[in-house]
Amino acid sequence: MQPDEPTVHQADALTERQRAIIAFEGSWWTQDDARDTLIRARFACSSEDYYQELNQLLDHPSALTFDPLVVRRLRRQRERRRRARIDGPNSTGTATGETGGNG
Repeated sequence: MQPDEPTVHQADALTERQRAIIAFEGSWWTQDDARDTLIRARFACSSEDYYQELNQLLDHPSALTFDPLVVRRLRRQRERRRRARIDGPNSTGTATGETGGNG
């Protein structure tokens, strides 16, 4: 066994905070408070910092193993937002099947 192997496996494991973020994303809408308020209270950071951390976490290999449904949903949402930014505002209706014609 090589000395670097345990480090590689440890790097693949999610931290408690990362697991909490994924769990939060799976259930935040069941709470009465606003999402940003819940983020500040639970994770002690700004919304901007939280979303940066979340986006990095979505690319973590172990995130998909931890909660595949939530991680896949968040990845799809992220991809839709990226596409909307790239394609511009004129093509947002085509992704939902709207034609935008007069018919």
